[in-house]
Amino acid sequence: MAEPITGRYEFDAEARVAQTVAHGPRYAPLRLEEVSPEGQEQVDVIRAAFSIPESRPFPDVSLITLRHPGMFKGQMVLGIELAKGAIPPRERELAILRIALLARAPFEWCEHVDIGKAFGLTGEEIERVVEGSSAPGWSAHESAVLRGVEELLADHCMSDATWDALAQSWDEKQMLEFPLLVGSYLMTALQQNSLKIQPKGGFDYR
Repeated sequence: MAEPITGRYEFDAEARVAQTVAHGPRYAPLRLEEVSPEGQEQVDVIRAAFSIPESRPFPDVSLITLRHPGMFKGQMVLGIELAKGAIPPRERELAILRIALLARAPFEWCEHVDIGKAFGLTGEEIERVVEGSSAPGWSAHESAVLRGVEELLADHCMSDATWDALAQSWDEKQMLEFPLLVGSYLMTALQQNSLKIQPKGGFDYR
């Protein structure tokens, strides 16, 4: 078994930003009038699903990935299902932040710091995500959520101990959802890192 990173993950954040952000993005965002009819259908679906008014600019990251509207549709179907899924939003954001950190994903990290705060995460808790599942201060369930991420990324499987800890609080739907949540946001990090999507700020995870 590959050993999961349960504490602080030390890496050169400045070098990672240079690798995954500098001189990006690799493709320019489409203008809305350039989006294909198939893609425009997805724009309408996303605006409706997330209550984005017509007056608000559509996110650049979406206007880049809409260059492949069929793939965008597949990603969004899963993304919308996870957004309204069985796992509580605060716990979902804890998991996504740990994924973003371990994937060294500047855009995903910056986006989900803001989203996590909107769902009730405090600045202190976000700092503690950096310290991992072994950091003091987590509840047993919160620690298991983070540990599940760490194990899935390291070994592509959760241990019996972590599974059993989560199953004390989560039902079958939540247990089935969790590995797909982790895989989906890892997939997104791989895409965003490789496209050099521009975050709102630097990779300031400290």
